[in-house]
Amino acid sequence: MASVGKREDTLPSAPLQVLLYLNGWYFAVFFIAEILMFVYKGVLLPYPPANLTLDLVLLFLFLGLEILRLFYGSKGNLCQHSLTLGLSVGLLVPCAVLSVYFLLLQTFVLRLELLLNAVLLVFYCLELLLGLVTLTALSRY
Repeated sequence: MASVGKREDTLPSAPLQVLLYLNGWYFAVFFIAEILMFVYKGVLLPYPPANLTLDLVLLFLFLGLEILRLFYGSKGNLCQHSLTLGLSVGLLVPCAVLSVYFLLLQTFVLRLELLLNAVLLVFYCLELLLGLVTLTALSRY
């Protein structure tokens, strides 16, 4: 007989896990599309080399942060560790800032980038909401 109020009584958040999984695949497509768009912009547009280098460095920083965030979010959710899930929610802030940078502040922003970043920000909003709900559920026990 399981005692009431123990951590074994809670289950990982299935919607959060599905959203993290889908976001992982979406970000892979996003990253490849951004690289191809940077090649396009570098060849056809008068893109200053310093700005292109900065944007590429930020894109690879974005990749690293997103991989860490998805890993910590998935493991924190499945293992029911509020610290790692909280770290994932905390890493959501710099990832969202980088997404807004690629949405608004690049030297040249294509319409496809607007669409891709808008969808990514919707993912982030949903993950923030579900992550906070899951964190409160884990912290109750």
